[in-house]
Amino acid sequence: MMPLKHRYGYSRDSLGRYSENSLHSTYLGRYGGGSRCQDCLTRIPYATLIATIMCVVGVGVFCGTMYRGATLSARMFDEVFHLRLAWLEAVQLIFVVVGAGMGALGLMILFVGCLATGATRHKVYRAWRARVGGRISCAVFMSITYILQIAWLLMLCFLVIVTLIFTIFWSLCTNTDVQNNKKCIDFRQFDFMFPYNTKPSDMEVCEAHEIKLFCKDYVERAEVMFILATVACLLVIISLIHYLMCLSANYAHIRDHEKLQELQELQYLQDPELSVAGSKDRF
Repeated sequence: MMPLKHRYGYSRDSLGRYSENSLHSTYLGRYGGGSRCQDCLTRIPYATLIATIMCVVGVGVFCGTMYRGATLSARMFDEVFHLRLAWLEAVQLIFVVVGAGMGALGLMILFVGCLATGATRHKVYRAWRARVGGRISCAVFMSITYILQIAWLLMLCFLVIVTLIFTIFWSLCTNTDVQNNKKCIDFRQFDFMFPYNTKPSDMEVCEAHEIKLFCKDYVERAEVMFILATVACLLVIISLIHYLMCLSANYAHIRDHEKLQELQELQYLQDPELSVAGSKDRF
């Protein structure tokens, strides 16, 4: 049956009959097999998925290496310099919370990306309220991601400083005077970095077992941990930049979805036969 035509154009029945979703569903009902797999593949937000994988891997490596590095640093200060740093235990707990929070954020952004990709966007954001909610959710996640990016940049600067300090410690350990002549590693010139009541003797590493503890057991291992944490932090920053690009694109897709839908439906109303042929070519 041809669309009912009134005095001022096509009726609302013809609009629903020749919409994009009805045409695609008719064609998929006839030639379902491989097209269903292709339809599922078009619903996957690959850019957001790649960013999520980068974020999860980076945060996992960062939390693991920083937890291990903080443990080695606490034991080094306790056994070599006889200093008890209780706040390092709280820092270890913060790393666990950061890992869980970043993982949850990545999954939520991936969910938003799935809703704004392919045919899912046409079903979810068909109503006006759904489109407004989608745009608000993208804007909120963009704001959170932007703030987190600044925080991770500050963390990167901190890790660069810590890695540089442990690299200097390792250079002192590999000094020939320390290795061959059993010379003390003197930190008294860095007394401003120690608590006020620290004894001068505690700022020196002289005995053989203390040098072994300081160099082999703690500094060497902690330096590797902090280097890996720095690389992981860079990976997280790259993933956050990727998230910002994906969220901006999703925001634009949701905002322009209504205009594109009206334009497509207008084309279908003007020439239904061409619309059917075009939909077959695309699938």
